[in-house]
Amino acid sequence: MTSTKKATGTTTGKAGKKPVCPMKRSAPAGESVLPFADSVGYQVRATHRALQRFLQVKIEPHGIPLGMWYFLRALWHEDGLTQRELSDRVGTMEPTTLSAILIMEKKGLVRRARNQDDRRKWHIHLTPKGRALKTQLLPLAREVVDTAVQNLSRSEVKQLLKGLADVQKSLHATLARLDDANNGTVE
Repeated sequence: MTSTKKATGTTTGKAGKKPVCPMKRSAPAGESVLPFADSVGYQVRATHRALQRFLQVKIEPHGIPLGMWYFLRALWHEDGLTQRELSDRVGTMEPTTLSAILIMEKKGLVRRARNQDDRRKWHIHLTPKGRALKTQLLPLAREVVDTAVQNLSRSEVKQLLKGLADVQKSLHATLARLDDANNGTVE
């Protein structure tokens, strides 16, 4: 049996064989090997940028820039994080986190408290003003998400979230193996 191209863009091999990934096909000279339409990375990034832009439009009238949003969101989930923990949760470098903390402190949204056991650590706590923003801003974030998935059924949203979690799991496992190999811990 010869391979056939399905409407989904995947190519199937002989009967009983796994589908062949379209990104692994050879492209004719001059043609992109990984078209944007087939690139998970490109599509996730484009989607992320659209979500960020829409969220920014929703929250900026409340005096909260997008960069500050992620720190507030982490603190609403778990107040009292250290600067390092906050950096890890948000995925930023500590100097970036410190800059955001100082700005949020000036706006009266957070306060810093030194750790009694380890004086090098600072814990970041929401002020009543920072905590109160949760009831104003989280519904706006929910609206952004609801708008983004309005053309999907509940089961499609669940499938999308599972697929994204699987992609993340695969990437994290691969990165961990690469880190182990680079650190010489792989046997």
